[in-house]
Amino acid sequence: MSRPSSLRQQFTPSRINIYFSILCFFFPPVLGSVVSFVFNGGGLSSVLLIALRKRRFNADRPMIWLTVAIYAYCAANLLASIVNNSFVRDAPHLIPLVTFLFFPVSYSTWSITRKTTLARIVVLSSMAACFVALLMAVIQQYWIGVRAEGGAGNPIVFATVVCLAVVICVAGALSGIERARNPLFYATLAGTIAVIYSGSRIAWLALPIAGIAVLLINRQRLRGRNAVRLLLLLAAVGVVIAAFGFQAISGRVDFLRSDLNALGASSNYDTSVGIRVALWQIGLKAFHDMPVFGHGVGATQLLIKQGFHDQFAMDAGFNHFHNGFLTALVQAGILGAVTLAAIFAVAAGNAARVLRNSSDPIERFGATMIVVVVITYLTAGMTGILVGHDILDSVLMVFLVSGTYLASGRQVPLLEEQALAPEMEERALPSATQELFRARP
Repeated sequence: MSRPSSLRQQFTPSRINIYFSILCFFFPPVLGSVVSFVFNGGGLSSVLLIALRKRRFNADRPMIWLTVAIYAYCAANLLASIVNNSFVRDAPHLIPLVTFLFFPVSYSTWSITRKTTLARIVVLSSMAACFVALLMAVIQQYWIGVRAEGGAGNPIVFATVVCLAVVICVAGALSGIERARNPLFYATLAGTIAVIYSGSRIAWLALPIAGIAVLLINRQRLRGRNAVRLLLLLAAVGVVIAAFGFQAISGRVDFLRSDLNALGASSNYDTSVGIRVALWQIGLKAFHDMPVFGHGVGATQLLIKQGFHDQFAMDAGFNHFHNGFLTALVQAGILGAVTLAAIFAVAAGNAARVLRNSSDPIERFGATMIVVVVITYLTAGMTGILVGHDILDSVLMVFLVSGTYLASGRQVPLLEEQALAPEMEERALPSATQELFRARP
């Protein structure tokens, strides 16, 4: 076989999809914003491929409903800028919405991949991400002396994406998607430690909530040997938390208690909790001033800076209100918050319908992915960022695209590869996975 022919086989559309999927699930904790370049680059190439009729637009009904919700949120933000006559000011802040606009075209190109192959990629890439996240967290915690932030550059964002990877490992083991359960067990422990080292208290809450949801979804499998393994896993997680996380957790809890005492006793807002409370008060006042359409996405920093100065005599600046829906209310008013909520509601509704009606393990795993991302984002978004961060926006789209496809989508293989795709993808996955592990730092 000639070398050009061999290269063409290595870079067929199906194999490119496999490599692309690996990067999308492995990169978020490890290389942070690189996942945004990967996903958005893939979205742009999808637009070109569909325009050139090299891909077919896959109009599955669940995808269409989710697209309507996503596009309505984007339209609400655009409308807010038009109403406030601030399109020029807001333009740089509207550009990141392109990530959301890529949803339907990314879905169409992602759905050429066999569902079993994609499900295994999701699990194995998440497993690898947990191990590398722990390595980076240990280096940052003990050698650099900072809260673990991985490649995300932000402890809260790092904790959120690692939390997703950890719960996907649990879902992969319980659903039977991946039979090698011992590596998933160790990856769950590794990711849990990394989340603890991040110091993100809200992620500490999101992780058990999402984990319990996965256990409830797979409760029919928790019998006999599986039940014993689960008990061993829970015991091991408890030991890990006690051994590695007690000091970090107790320290963060002490800070929380101290901040609450300072806020209650002397109205001291110059603390982590106090600043959040101040941001919420500033945000509520700004929402009261412009409740329907909001102030536009470009007004947030100015409103916050002015609010701290006028209401609290403080000089502080942030680009969000440390609450996802409050940020949406200020930026795009009631329309923005309602359409943002609709994205999660439609996604959760699709997942619930599949979990209620389907017994197929792949479909249930896809629905579980959606449940996990909805719970994690809504929990973390209570005191942090929900959307509006490049990593979080890309990861949300990655999970919604792949989860919706696995749960309720239909595969649309390429005509020229329809006969050969199953064997080629099954051969490509082990080699691609081995390359992924060899690439770990």
